[in-house]
Amino acid sequence: MEALDLVGQHRVAYGDEQIAFTLRRQTTRVVPRVAIHVEPDGRVQVDAPPSTPLADVLAAVRKRSRWISQHVAAAKARMAHVLPREYVSGESIHYLGKRYRLKVVVEPASAAEAKLRGAFVVVNVPRHDVDQIRASIDAWYRERAREVFAARLKVVSEPLGWVRQLPSVRLQFMTRQWGSCSPSGRLTLNPWLVAAPREAIDYVLLHELCHLRHHNHSRAFYQALARHLPDWERIKLRLDEQAEIFLRR
Repeated sequence: MEALDLVGQHRVAYGDEQIAFTLRRQTTRVVPRVAIHVEPDGRVQVDAPPSTPLADVLAAVRKRSRWISQHVAAAKARMAHVLPREYVSGESIHYLGKRYRLKVVVEPASAAEAKLRGAFVVVNVPRHDVDQIRASIDAWYRERAREVFAARLKVVSEPLGWVRQLPSVRLQFMTRQWGSCSPSGRLTLNPWLVAAPREAIDYVLLHELCHLRHHNHSRAFYQALARHLPDWERIKLRLDEQAEIFLRR
């Protein structure tokens, strides 16, 4: 059997197109099959058991090449119109699925901070410095995320019989994922998730809590997810469609 890397970059041909993907060998999770994901930004991620030959992985990707190509094209089309932030008054700031307007107030004697004020996220800064404005908004998102996630984890975990106590949580800004669950049971959550509607937050929390029982994306995992959130696929699709807005930098 060929040597296997934990992570590897590969390509397969689809007509005139090259489908590039990251292959992840999950040694700490039992992945019973080759699973193909197209991330909201158009990246292709393939998870496979360590024992699966590379030839079988490539065959699985080729078999779904048309599906992958269509989803990558759709993701790139969604992102094409999203411009980087300039961090100036009037830009949109999302929180719990609602859109607010950014208002930058320059006051030489003020400390840099962001606060929610009616229909605005007001950022006070001593001078108009983009890095300082960005840092203030990120700090505000982190503060809101810590409070919202703590409250929603209690609600989402309550009916889950396998959750005896709430897992430890750390916050980490990420540009490509909303959360993860370590083999030891610690959740890592993206503070920018609080930009999304509450149902999307609950979906991500439930997804990661299901990993406390099923450390994989097996049929049993999805059965548990669907049992506690029958509408999860609709919510995930909507979150994926809006990801480039919520993760806009």
